[in-house]
Amino acid sequence: MFLSPNMNLDGLVAMIIAIMFGPAILLTIIGLAVYKKNKKAAKVLFIIAAVYVIISLGICGALIAG
Repeated sequence: MFLSPNMNLDGLVAMIIAIMFGPAILLTIIGLAVYKKNKKAAKVLFIIAAVYVIISLGICGALIAG
């Protein structure tokens, strides 16, 4: 009923990839912008971005793999 063989799920895959990498890229860009003024805050943002990618690859990767 909800999943037919001819369904196009490209939008769903794009949304999952955006959820996986979007916030991490945003945190990295903010970290690069803050790096010259406050190196400690930039390091924290980089660490949060790395942890987010690791966790999102595990959770979203499991959802994509089925």
